[in-house]
Amino acid sequence: MTPIVPSFDDEAGEGRKLAIICSKGNLDMAYPALVLGNAALGEGIEVHLFFTFWGFDMIAKKRMHDLKFSPVGNTAMHMPIGDVRVPQALAPVPGMQAMATSMMKKQIADLGIPEVPEFLDQIVAAGGHLWACRMSADMNKFTDSDLRDDVEGIISATDFIEMTEGAQLLFI
Repeated sequence: MTPIVPSFDDEAGEGRKLAIICSKGNLDMAYPALVLGNAALGEGIEVHLFFTFWGFDMIAKKRMHDLKFSPVGNTAMHMPIGDVRVPQALAPVPGMQAMATSMMKKQIADLGIPEVPEFLDQIVAAGGHLWACRMSADMNKFTDSDLRDDVEGIISATDFIEMTEGAQLLFI
């Protein structure tokens, strides 16, 4: 079996596509998709973000400004001081999610990275495309008016697969 080796000859990224499926709406899962999408746009790569299931929180007008980070079940959660880990027994304690969210937002802001809605603004301004999943919209009883104005449409998974043919695909 011959290994598949990516070609790095296309320096401008011309003709390349990146399709990212955003399935999670918590802060620690929103940023990887946004950072990767933004980086790809900077390399001249066509970028499509498809929001489905809880990823819908990133583009829903009523939810996008209130994304949280939960330490519950996150065994890698650590404090921003050295390598101090948060014991899982403390994760469900009242106020822990608010503290963890605040801590993560501060760390991200300290790096000069915008909050999720502003980051999406930048991605769209750079030519990125935002798509909402038809099934998730139906499950949430959402219409176009419930979503960010720059979401290009509510489309089916089949439509997304067709429009991103040949794209590198990431599921986050």
